[in-house]
Amino acid sequence: GYGSQGRAHALNLRDSGYDVVVGLRPSGITWSKAENDGFSVKPFEEATEGAGLIAFLTPDMSQAKIYEQILGKIKNNASILFAHGFNIHYKRIAPRKDLDVVLIAPKGPGDLVRRQYEAGRGVPCLIAVHQDVTGQAEARALAYAHGLGGTRGGVLRTTFGEETETDLFGEQAVLCGGLSELIVRGFETLVEAGYQPEVAYFECMHEVKLIVDLLHEGGLAKMHEFVSETAKYGDLVSGPKVVDDHTHEKMRGVLKEIQDGTFAKN
Repeated sequence: GYGSQGRAHALNLRDSGYDVVVGLRPSGITWSKAENDGFSVKPFEEATEGAGLIAFLTPDMSQAKIYEQILGKIKNNASILFAHGFNIHYKRIAPRKDLDVVLIAPKGPGDLVRRQYEAGRGVPCLIAVHQDVTGQAEARALAYAHGLGGTRGGVLRTTFGEETETDLFGEQAVLCGGLSELIVRGFETLVEAGYQPEVAYFECMHEVKLIVDLLHEGGLAKMHEFVSETAKYGDLVSGPKVVDDHTHEKMRGVLKEIQDGTFAKN
């Protein structure tokens, strides 16, 4: 794949001295982009031939079909690597018994993985081993993380199940689902009350980045230190009124659907 993660991985690995071939659908829209970036680009089956490690960086819903398509071309004792454990954890892919199966999951979007590498830093990664046939599975995964720049930021051991379930929960309940809905509902509350949409936008959307930057740099403590006393008071008093036990229970429901496979089926 050569989307957000695929392009970042390919560029970082190449810049780290690794021999990278990009496998894509011949009719895919990223084929010319990868070629313009100077890569050897081949259809999936051809890209797989002779590869010591195959990284699956296409969307989750496409990976099982691609795996079946290339299975006969994967050499014995090769490694297959995933940046998200979805297809292994939910058994969409049953990996061949002679293959190392590993996970390197950068904790950030592809654009950030690339920008951090170029700046001499690295996005932290999660590492997991599902199947170790060669005795070198974790070493191979670490070498891949090192090529990405991930070891500059740190690599944390986990399992395919833990990475998959926590990643899905974080996206839905907090990062994408929860945060975006909180912004939209806050904006709507102000506009419904007669305030200008432009002012509501600044308060409920634009300033989110400023707060998130403080949280990222130093957690809740730094955020409290750098906002006004009024904002700090409002955080402690009004926050629990908006995100309360009812919200917590709804989050548990989201997590349960991830754990029991309902979300994956949907």
